[in-house]
Amino acid sequence: MVGWREWVALPDLGLAEIKAKIDTGARSSALHAFNIHTFERDGRQFVKFVLHPYQRDSRTTMHAEAELSGYRRVRNPGGRTESRPCIKTSIRIFEEEYRIDLTLTNRDMMGFRMLLGRQAIRGRFLVNAGRSYIARKVMRKPKRST
Repeated sequence: MVGWREWVALPDLGLAEIKAKIDTGARSSALHAFNIHTFERDGRQFVKFVLHPYQRDSRTTMHAEAELSGYRRVRNPGGRTESRPCIKTSIRIFEEEYRIDLTLTNRDMMGFRMLLGRQAIRGRFLVNAGRSYIARKVMRKPKRST
């Protein structure tokens, strides 16, 4: 069981912690990213990007790159359909680690830097909308550097 918001890790991206909103109303998952650029390496498409991993903190930045798995058409919060780059990456919730599809988009104006949609939790977790940070008791949160 997970709460409506949880601390998760994205090990493939070097991200030990990020607060994610669990959103069963959203089909796909999204990660806050900007300065998104695609490039080719060894005949494969990759994407590099920058992100602010913490809410209300635009000073702490991380650079990441991943293989581009394609583009996903997503309806944004304003109701408009947009095409977003999509990557496959590992996520860790509690002690469980598995791969998810993750779209990249600027979420600066949103409350959470990451949205975990129903495809990422289907068949794995039940959501308790009245609880938060259930996984926090199991995952060890590293000390945050400033």
